[in-house]
Amino acid sequence: MRLLRILLFFHSLLFLVACTGVPQGITPVSPFQLDRYLGKWYEIARLDHSFERGLSDVSAQYRLQPDGSIEVINCGYSAEKGAWKEAIGKARFIGEPTLASLQVSFFGPFYGGYHIAALDEHTYLWSLVVGPSRDYLWILSRERRLPTEVREQLLVKARQLGFDISRLIWVGQDRTDACQSAGQ
Repeated sequence: MRLLRILLFFHSLLFLVACTGVPQGITPVSPFQLDRYLGKWYEIARLDHSFERGLSDVSAQYRLQPDGSIEVINCGYSAEKGAWKEAIGKARFIGEPTLASLQVSFFGPFYGGYHIAALDEHTYLWSLVVGPSRDYLWILSRERRLPTEVREQLLVKARQLGFDISRLIWVGQDRTDACQSAGQ
């Protein structure tokens, strides 16, 4: 019985690590400066997944907390419900804070990977974020629109990293953010 518990513990630990790990062949940005990344980002494109399905006008706000964690406030508009949807989570670095590899949780103790695979390192105006597998990809921008040349550059990078960019959903950014916590 004890051996079974030990095996279950290590299996659970392996599962949790796999949910936050970086996909093979992808290296998170380094050096990374969190203070420059904090603030509001607009979602330009994403791969489809259940927790954002049907949402437009998606934004994310990142705020440093006194304990060193990062508050994450995701906000998006559901046309089906005619209402804004908001999710508040917590992020923390997986390793050193100079490596853009974090884990994010919106559901208690369960964390998912948040790895910045490409970043405008001079001005921090855009980023390419990947999750724990090639089923998760986001293109983010500080502005509601991304210049065509930057968009094309990020598509090339995503393709080189092994993502199926034909599956990307281009997110409309036509409404003013009305979530309670997201701020401007």
